[in-house]
Amino acid sequence: MKISSIVCALFLGFIVQNNYAQSTTYDTEIKNMVAEVSATNMESTVRRLVSFGTRHTLSDTKSATRGIGAAQRWVKSEFDKYAKESNGRLTAEIDYFTIKADGRRIAVDSQLGNVMATLKGTDPTDNRVLIISGHLDSRASDVMNAAIDAPGANDDGSGVAAVLEISRIMSKREFPFTIVFVTVVGEEQGLYGAKHLADKAKAENWNIIAMLNNDMIGNSLSNGTALRDNLNVRVFSEAIPYLETEAEAKVRKSTNRENDSPSRLLARYIKTTTNQYVDQLNINLVYRNDRFLRGGDHTPFSQNGFTAIRFCEMNENYDHQHQDVRLEKGNQFGDLPEFMDFEYMRKVTTSNLATLSNLAWAPKAPKNVGIKITELTNFSDLVWNAPEGKAVYGYNVLVRETSASQWEKTIFVKDTSVTIPYSKDNFLFAVQSVDELGHASLPIFPVPVK
Repeated sequence: MKISSIVCALFLGFIVQNNYAQSTTYDTEIKNMVAEVSATNMESTVRRLVSFGTRHTLSDTKSATRGIGAAQRWVKSEFDKYAKESNGRLTAEIDYFTIKADGRRIAVDSQLGNVMATLKGTDPTDNRVLIISGHLDSRASDVMNAAIDAPGANDDGSGVAAVLEISRIMSKREFPFTIVFVTVVGEEQGLYGAKHLADKAKAENWNIIAMLNNDMIGNSLSNGTALRDNLNVRVFSEAIPYLETEAEAKVRKSTNRENDSPSRLLARYIKTTTNQYVDQLNINLVYRNDRFLRGGDHTPFSQNGFTAIRFCEMNENYDHQHQDVRLEKGNQFGDLPEFMDFEYMRKVTTSNLATLSNLAWAPKAPKNVGIKITELTNFSDLVWNAPEGKAVYGYNVLVRETSASQWEKTIFVKDTSVTIPYSKDNFLFAVQSVDELGHASLPIFPVPVK
């Protein structure tokens, strides 16, 4: 078997690096943006949200000081502030919609509203979309009690604070395509706000390349086990896509890519980018869509065929979520700000910010990525087509053993094909486009080519 000239060049000059280590290529502007994230700002946001008493989806919509309506209007006013520094590119709205009574958690027909801010891209020919979300609504012990105080500091004031802080920072910069910052409602009643937005995106054919859901990212101490961990955050990702076609299932089975769904590839991308830009935070890849007995706003997007994941704190404290505020046997219950770790929340927010920025400045992903299976060989031949749009500096070929959870090697190439001395029987691969500053597209898993 001849080793192509590409492989010779590979041994002479291509970069092979371990993605667990800090990359030598990074964008100083992303570093600067990460440094702008303020734990103080986000704590102020959480306390302001708590001041509304309850943000239950079915709570007061008319009051200026209490209930979901007051909270929605305040969040929009924050987006409007950031819009003033965006040169007209950021616009905010409350996207109202009606939910019929469901006989479960929606007692009567109700008007709900997601608060959204859209940062318009600078390239009118680039229709890609990124979405980051947190849920605005809160609840106490009784999910139907819309009158009792439900502070919702961590669940999910933390996610809303992250969305607002990231929109504040990103709206000052220009990106080629659209970024949507959204605080959804109806999460505790059945993911209604997220479902409305996901259904709308599908009906209008949005080209969503990634959706990041942040739900409970501000607590570092578990109850019961008393574990404290401010160094790890979980990222949940689905295995087999909800809308997998019969043809896609056939390819998945033939390549054994059960652990390489688009959402899993996004989760690994988050881990690599976080290693590159964020100190003292590890992405713990959890290979399931969500936790047992619980649900999140990424799920309706997954169910509509979009690539979506969930950020969630490493150890949950069930004394401080879905609980009435009360003192019982000397133990304080309730989702209150004093039980949060705002420095931990800051780090998780920077992971989101670095991921979104890196993706937003990256070229489009390579097209038609394939791996040749025409002959028995101990080498692997990968081929692909260059993407349209922004010029590509080169491509990363990602390599890992079949049992590894994360990419172990990165092989940089300039061409649109490569032969590498790693057997296709023993390793898994993916290919991503990169520009000169190292902004990388999402990886594309190769399909067999005969």
